[in-house]
Amino acid sequence: MPDLYVSWPDYHQKIEQLAIQIYQSSWEFNQIICLARGGLRVGDILSRIYEQPLAILATSSYSGPGKQERSNLIFSRHLTMTAEKLGSRILLVDDLVDSGVTLQQTIPWLKENIDFPIEEIRTAVLWYKACSVIAPDYYVDYLAENPWIHQPFEHYENLNPGELAAKARKLC
Repeated sequence: MPDLYVSWPDYHQKIEQLAIQIYQSSWEFNQIICLARGGLRVGDILSRIYEQPLAILATSSYSGPGKQERSNLIFSRHLTMTAEKLGSRILLVDDLVDSGVTLQQTIPWLKENIDFPIEEIRTAVLWYKACSVIAPDYYVDYLAENPWIHQPFEHYENLNPGELAAKARKLC
């Protein structure tokens, strides 16, 4: 299966499709938690559309060249949020579910490390790969062939501030 390349317009359209799917399910939630880094943009946009508070949980599981090597899952020490307390009906969002390990391990992490009562957690992603050990509650595309997904912001991972400044000078 060839890699999947996603443009900015396609990326935003996928987020809107996810928002519609969640809306059509009639499930009411009162908190969005996004998994950083991949879920930041998805969580931010859903938070704006649904006018629900956004909390951020930083996780990391990829390393190596091109960030394509899976390593141990690392959680941040704390959930970042501006609200005084966490909502009890949580929409947990990420950009994709690949192996599924991050979503699978995040749900118990939240239940064990959050001091607020959690009534329900549902998951939402843009892409759901067949190789995942967990099925998200909401997703836009099911990818039976498990392609590597190239998202529109990835080029920043190979761009340093000096290169960006040189590029900007050429445009002036």
